[in-house]
Amino acid sequence: MEEVVLLDEQGRRAGTADKATVHHRDTPLHLAFSCYVFDAGGELLVTRRARAKKTWPGVVTNSCCGHPAPDEPFAGAVARRLRDELGLAVSSVDLLLPRFRYRAVMANGVVENELCPVFRAVTDSVPQPQPAEVDEFGWVSWPLFVSMVVGGELTVSPWCREQVDQLAALGADPLGWPVASASALPPAAAR
Repeated sequence: MEEVVLLDEQGRRAGTADKATVHHRDTPLHLAFSCYVFDAGGELLVTRRARAKKTWPGVVTNSCCGHPAPDEPFAGAVARRLRDELGLAVSSVDLLLPRFRYRAVMANGVVENELCPVFRAVTDSVPQPQPAEVDEFGWVSWPLFVSMVVGGELTVSPWCREQVDQLAALGADPLGWPVASASALPPAAAR
């Protein structure tokens, strides 16, 4: 059983829940992460979520998302998920947006409700996605991705749409974005 960390409104740990049962019409606030994977040239790995996924099936999104296990450091959780979901080894995992939070409701009423720090990773590996997680992937320049998302030419997951605006504000070069301090993470992630 994979567990997620439940949170109170201040980002403090409020328990755990089985991931398989936590997403529904009244999803409690819980800890998650998003990761944007780039190659050495600054191209972004974009994925399409598997159509069998419970939340946002078949939707284009950032490289990878997941949930840290209770007491698992974020960098380790991100690296684990990249390896398990995309078959990727990464040379670095950098914190970018330590307090990103969103709530989104699918057409069927299922809710995502996450405090979801955002990370950047860099790889020179070729993705080997797990079919249960990812239907398709591709590499795209960051400026093109931003223009397509902001311009409405590409519909992406609700969290990715919000994150793109915040990441674009960090500068034009994704490999040069400033790294945030781990001290800014939610209290539930404090070590």
